[in-house]
Amino acid sequence: VTKRARAAERATSPARATMGISRDSRHKHRRTGGTKPSFRKKRKFEMGRQAAMTKIGAKRVRPVRGRGGNMKYRALRLDSGNFSWGSEVCTRKTRVLDVVYNASNNELVRTKTLVKNAIVQVDATPFRQWYEAHYGVKVGKKVRKGDEEAEDKKQSKSVTKKLSKRQNNRVLDPNLNQQFDTGRLFACISSRPGQCGRCDGYILEGKELEFYVKKMVKKRKA
Repeated sequence: VTKRARAAERATSPARATMGISRDSRHKHRRTGGTKPSFRKKRKFEMGRQAAMTKIGAKRVRPVRGRGGNMKYRALRLDSGNFSWGSEVCTRKTRVLDVVYNASNNELVRTKTLVKNAIVQVDATPFRQWYEAHYGVKVGKKVRKGDEEAEDKKQSKSVTKKLSKRQNNRVLDPNLNQQFDTGRLFACISSRPGQCGRCDGYILEGKELEFYVKKMVKKRKA
């Protein structure tokens, strides 16, 4: 049979049933390797859907109707989210710039896929502006003495007193300070972009930041 004949046969034959995505465990083997008996067919409530594989780009979210009429919001592209700086109790909307680490799969880093618990780089500007306004201290850039004098603003006594009082408890992690120099902060996504259509998370700091920095250095060397 020639290739043309096979192609014509395929075109005229009825559409074959394609494999669906199922969340049941009846099709899986036992731990011993034996097969489980198939005592019923697939059910709608066992249905799965394709992964969203959210990428970085202009916002594109699609609503998906779920069981019981509940709605899910499938984010296909996202470029910003609300990120929280825990130690300073400060949350700001900021741009997501890059995906730098994913514990589950390096392929998700290469393709810059946004998923829960992915480590990303976000724009540090909103947090730097808040820090400078709140503490009256410049971070993230080395200022010359001449420029520092020129930038001094006139402040009332009450504002000066308030800022000096805040200085008593001010502690900035050296690792965070270095990141402010680059204009990017490491953050972890804590929402599920493919389910809620948002990319929210928190800024990494302390032991957690050290842990992920070591992991990233190790990955670069490998």
